[in-house]
Amino acid sequence: MNVAWFWALSAMLTAYAVLDGYDLGVGMLSLWVARGEDQRRMAVNSIGPVWNGNEVWLLAAGGMLVVSFPRVYASGFSGFYLALMVLLWLLILRGISIEFRNQVADPLWKSLWDAGFSVSSLLVALLLGVALGNVIQGLPIGPNGYFQGSFALLLNPYSLLTGLLSVAVLAWHGANYLREKTEGSLLAKAVKWSRGLWWWTAAMVVVVTMATFIFRPNAGRNFSAHALAWAFPLLTLGGLLLGLAYRSEQRNDQAFYSSMLLIIGLMGSAMLTVFPNLLTSTVDSQYSLNIYNAASSPLALRASFIANIVGMAGVIVYSTYVHRTFRGKVRMDGGHY
Repeated sequence: MNVAWFWALSAMLTAYAVLDGYDLGVGMLSLWVARGEDQRRMAVNSIGPVWNGNEVWLLAAGGMLVVSFPRVYASGFSGFYLALMVLLWLLILRGISIEFRNQVADPLWKSLWDAGFSVSSLLVALLLGVALGNVIQGLPIGPNGYFQGSFALLLNPYSLLTGLLSVAVLAWHGANYLREKTEGSLLAKAVKWSRGLWWWTAAMVVVVTMATFIFRPNAGRNFSAHALAWAFPLLTLGGLLLGLAYRSEQRNDQAFYSSMLLIIGLMGSAMLTVFPNLLTSTVDSQYSLNIYNAASSPLALRASFIANIVGMAGVIVYSTYVHRTFRGKVRMDGGHY
């Protein structure tokens, strides 16, 4: 059950990265790819019906962490408290930027909220990547199970690299989403940006992979022990190769699927790099919090796992319904066809 919970949480975080990832990517690119009021409205309308539902996966993962691995939740908040508060306010800023931009028909008003939407999306992607980098590299966790450091310590070279990787991957994912949902001049610019961002993404994947083996020398342990673990690095490579192959404007749907594969491959590889640890201690390995010493009781794990399956099934049904309802190209009035 401990292993099952580890992969359930990993799947929920991966779902968040895939779904809210294209929202963040569209937000980051909205000031640069979409020029003029018509194109920016189309970019916002492309994610309008789905962005708030996509964030449910992050909230659900955080909630499930409380009942499955409470010590990790407590330790993580002790170390990431300031970062999590900043993340929360950035998510709020993203939401109100989307909702407020059309409340007043004034160019300055709309420009203000467009800037808020773009900057907050960029910083959310960066912070999430920084957090993942710290989880992979390890944190100064002491014998009491709590973080022993400062916010500045989280902004180390490796975590900043993973933050830049997150920005690159999600920006490429967002460009591919715009390719799938828009047309005309905005589509042409999204294709152009997708081609350029592919190179940045590929370069960052290579750089961060090499840096991972430098900052975490035992990163390949699980991959050496389990042949099936190589499925995730192969998905990462496959996503990059397919993204290169689907550069033409006639392969927009396939380009979006390629960035989805890349995200799944990267998230799975990251999870396997740290497994069975959830938070690795850089002070002493015996202080690390893993799926066994940080877990709730077996009864709590079983009961919460059943509740999680039921709840997530509902979220999957809802998410599938919304995406199917609003599939197709977006129109200026917010509709789809």
